[in-house]
Amino acid sequence: MAEGSGYRWAEDGGRQAVRGGLRGRLDALRELIALSRTRLDGRALEGAGRVLETADERYRLSGEHTVVALAGATGSGKSSLFNALAGANRSQVGPRRPTTAEPVACVWPGSRPGAEGLLHRLGVPTHRRHAPADGNAELRGLILIDLPDHDSSATEHRAQVDRMLELVDAVIWVVDPEKYADAVLHERYLRPLAGHAEVMFVVLNQVDRLPGDAADQVVDDLRRLLDEDGLALGEHGEPGAAVLALSAATGKGVGELREALGQFVAERGAADRRLAADVDAAAERLRSVYVAQCPVGLTEQARAEFDDRLAEAVGAVATGRAAERDWLRHAERACGSPWARLRGRRGGRGSRWDNPGSRVGTTGVGATGAPGGSSAGGTGEPAVDGRAAARPVVEHAVRAVAGEAAHGLPAPWAQAVREAAERGAYGLPEALDKAAAAAEESLRGGPAVKPRWWTVAASLQGLLLVLQVVGVLWLLGVVTGLGDGTDWISGLSPAALGVVGGPALTWLCRAVARGPARRYGQDAERRLRSAAAGYGRARVLEPVAAELLRYREVREQYAVASGV
Repeated sequence: MAEGSGYRWAEDGGRQAVRGGLRGRLDALRELIALSRTRLDGRALEGAGRVLETADERYRLSGEHTVVALAGATGSGKSSLFNALAGANRSQVGPRRPTTAEPVACVWPGSRPGAEGLLHRLGVPTHRRHAPADGNAELRGLILIDLPDHDSSATEHRAQVDRMLELVDAVIWVVDPEKYADAVLHERYLRPLAGHAEVMFVVLNQVDRLPGDAADQVVDDLRRLLDEDGLALGEHGEPGAAVLALSAATGKGVGELREALGQFVAERGAADRRLAADVDAAAERLRSVYVAQCPVGLTEQARAEFDDRLAEAVGAVATGRAAERDWLRHAERACGSPWARLRGRRGGRGSRWDNPGSRVGTTGVGATGAPGGSSAGGTGEPAVDGRAAARPVVEHAVRAVAGEAAHGLPAPWAQAVREAAERGAYGLPEALDKAAAAAEESLRGGPAVKPRWWTVAASLQGLLLVLQVVGVLWLLGVVTGLGDGTDWISGLSPAALGVVGGPALTWLCRAVARGPARRYGQDAERRLRSAAAGYGRARVLEPVAAELLRYREVREQYAVASGV
């Protein structure tokens, strides 16, 4: 068995799991498929699913045997090589093509039985199963399969070859001096299976037909072609495919192949290496749907921009400014002179919230300071429905944050992120309407707690009014002769103080009120902004974050499955 494998053979010849290694990769691949079924097209996962099925089936069967297939083109001499290794004529050899219509098996018994299950899985008929002539101990546990020709004129033969190549533990590719460069062999088999080099032998047969050093030249050219196919070659102790030259007819080089096969089978690691290569191939096919082009996720800047757009949609800034103006208006009423308050009542000046048509910045009604809204302060302009202006702002915000979250993701996961954002966007404008309406309702009555200095200022305004009235009455008494005609200064002083002090106190209160009014407006803006952001987070950002989390989970599983 190969070092570092995730399995070991149990005492009864079955497979027993060990943590890590191949076992961990297979488990990760299984989890990857489970997490991806609702996100990816089922066809994209078919190959990985077949790898898992193949692994499960292979590990239920004998671990004592290694299944090696002889594959080659018509006339390559693979059946002759099969007979040479078996030590007797077990596979038909003749000029008629195709000669091998059914797979033929030669089984070197191991220390335990179990080859029958493997042969049944491969579909080798009972009458085509043989034992070697000499039962060579160095090949103990080998199941050698002579496949039909991969270039057979019979379609069913080629289909059978393709099916069995997916099930065997290793392959010996038999080529001859005439067809070793055949495009079908290289393009259909060797190049796609380049990742399986560690479980491959490439044998140049019929070297007895080549004069002089021509065999070495052909072998060198064959190595060149294999290198161009991306097939690693086992040279200088490096793992890879073994390239041998022999003649099945004369027996030259057959002993070297038998020795290499004996060592290969004795390691008991072919099944693991084959499945590891299958997992590698499946992971590579899935790479485009799991590996992002760049780091993914929502940045704080993207979240902040999304919150800003929602705040714009509900008119949070305009709400804050209007709340500030209302606070100043309430302060002016509370701290203004009684004459000013009386004029205000007669003029009907009320809170800017008293007009339902002037709601600020909602996605459904007129918006002060927002596109398409009415202006604050009662200019007389009719309230304009802001839905047409604010709804596109919400839609743009959702598209922008979804695009940012999906940036760099593989196409299926990017689509899943956009769909999650779109689902969350349904009902978001209405939710923002509720947030704006709640903000309006909370601000309608003015500040919940009136500052104490408003009461002090109102009391002083009352005192100044009394002084003003007393002074005026005193002066009237002087003018009418009811009082001392020379004491007009006693009446003029309180009257003047009342007349000048009232407006002065009003001006002072207005100056003092600007700071608290600004803070009041900022607080109103902050509350509405926070409410809008909360709806956006619950309906859009959290579903998007859930999709990104799922992607990170599958990406981690993919990393384990791919062995990186």
